[in-house]
Amino acid sequence: MTPVGSDALMQVPAWSLAGCAGLAGALAVARGPGARRARVLTARREDPWGPAVWATARAILDGRKEWLCAPVAALLAALGESALPLFAGAVAVPLVRRWLRRRARRREREEAADAVTSLCGAVVGELRAGHEPGQALLAAARNAGALGAAEPAVLAAARFGGDVPDALRQAAAGPGLDGLAGMAACWRVAVDGGAGLAAGLARLESALRGERRRREELRAQLAGAWSTVVVLALLPVVGLGLGAALGADPLEVLLHSPAGLVCLAAGGLLEAAGLFWASRIVRAGEAV
Repeated sequence: MTPVGSDALMQVPAWSLAGCAGLAGALAVARGPGARRARVLTARREDPWGPAVWATARAILDGRKEWLCAPVAALLAALGESALPLFAGAVAVPLVRRWLRRRARRREREEAADAVTSLCGAVVGELRAGHEPGQALLAAARNAGALGAAEPAVLAAARFGGDVPDALRQAAAGPGLDGLAGMAACWRVAVDGGAGLAAGLARLESALRGERRRREELRAQLAGAWSTVVVLALLPVVGLGLGAALGADPLEVLLHSPAGLVCLAAGGLLEAAGLFWASRIVRAGEAV
């Protein structure tokens, strides 16, 4: 292969990185509160189609973030003049989608657990204000959003004198709603044994808040381990960048020579094994 325009080709990665950095900065600025206020103040002067197009683009991107692997793979394929990055991008899309969905499910579980904690505190406040248990649950659950898909059944039981503990126990089957099972137990004890419902729910709220604090402290302690995992993932990219900065052509060697292909396959397998091992160790620490 003849080195035509080698100086221009060496500048391509730098311009690509600069363009990506500029795009990231623009997205960060666009998400800032000042930029949002400015868009609201100037909304009447802008093209009416602008906000709609921007909202549609963001909605599509929020639901399809894994497809960002495609332009990165296309850029690498163009720089390396090989179809292997396209194949790697096609493999990365479902893996990234799975990771994003797992992270979204974990975030939903945590939000549901926080909503249950808030619901317990709101019911305690309504009970101490003098409301009946059913009325307190109706008033507290109206804005809590902690009952999931079983909210109509729970509210109907509270409104018409049904079996509220059984409805709460069924609602506890949802992701992150385990605290509703404790709430159902407190309700059952208060109804059958005459114990104070407010006192039981207050203790339950304290236990749930303690669990949330423990989870946040554990996450803070594991932040360094996750940083190590991220550094492991970025080391090969840094190596390629250093090779290009020194005047070498690492993509040409990796994608167009037998030794480079062997190194690429071995390095990819070792990278995947290292990331899987490190991530499993960190997740095991989170599960403790």
